[in-house]
Amino acid sequence: MRRIGFVGLGTMGAPMARNLLSAGFAVTVHNRTRVKEEPLAALGAARAATPADAARDAEAVVVIVSDTPDVEQVLFGPGGVVSGAGPGTVVIDMSTISPGATRSFGSRLAEAGLELVDAPVSGGSEGAEAATLTVMVGGDPTVIGRVRPVFEAVGSKVTHVGPLGAGQAAKAVNQVIVGGMYLAVAEGVALAEGSGLDVERVLEAIGSGACRSWVLENRSRNMVERRHPLGFRLALHRKDLGIALDEARRANVNLPLSDLVAHLEDRLVASGLGDQDVSALMEALRKG
Repeated sequence: MRRIGFVGLGTMGAPMARNLLSAGFAVTVHNRTRVKEEPLAALGAARAATPADAARDAEAVVVIVSDTPDVEQVLFGPGGVVSGAGPGTVVIDMSTISPGATRSFGSRLAEAGLELVDAPVSGGSEGAEAATLTVMVGGDPTVIGRVRPVFEAVGSKVTHVGPLGAGQAAKAVNQVIVGGMYLAVAEGVALAEGSGLDVERVLEAIGSGACRSWVLENRSRNMVERRHPLGFRLALHRKDLGIALDEARRANVNLPLSDLVAHLEDRLVASGLGDQDVSALMEALRKG
């Protein structure tokens, strides 16, 4: 499998497409804002005017866009993937969307002779750049085996977690835990500041102990410095938490910490911080 269509060149998608090119795949890219295709074209990617054109002659089509309606539009809207892909093409949805919608999309694609696997990722923009993403995959094992080289070109940990939709459900679990970790680190930083401690020394002291985490290592200093360069948009994390909370309601599971994080993120989005990194959650504590 060497010919890949790729739709969605945002913070995560653009470096993932670059890594596929570096791994030797023939990649055809499409993005709604067409100018974002240009850096990939300079590296050897072909450009497509529509998702359908990106899917034409591709063996697999990667989709990584913002939300469930965006995926539906890319797949089934005018100029969508289904109108360009040939029978047997594998659609790899690496977006973070509803597990239920994923299963529905799989049925609709199957009617057109196409396969779907859901493969959301974790690891932030740093992981996308370094090709060290964690990939959570749902779908038929045989189909996943066909496209596994795609996952290995963009990630360092690839896990088949279950049938179609299971990847999205696993990503919901991931986002619940990540949200709690961001809030915990923010509260720790706030307590250190409020106690008059040298926060940098405190972070150094605790960084190798029981609270060691990716968030502590990679985002705590952003919180201290009150700067939040984009790794993963807070508004997108809030969207992901909404998916997780919907799943929790269906499963009759109580998620009080996620409810709190969602409430704080709603406040920050309303105050204009939705496009900043999730580490901006710290600002909800500073604003009381």
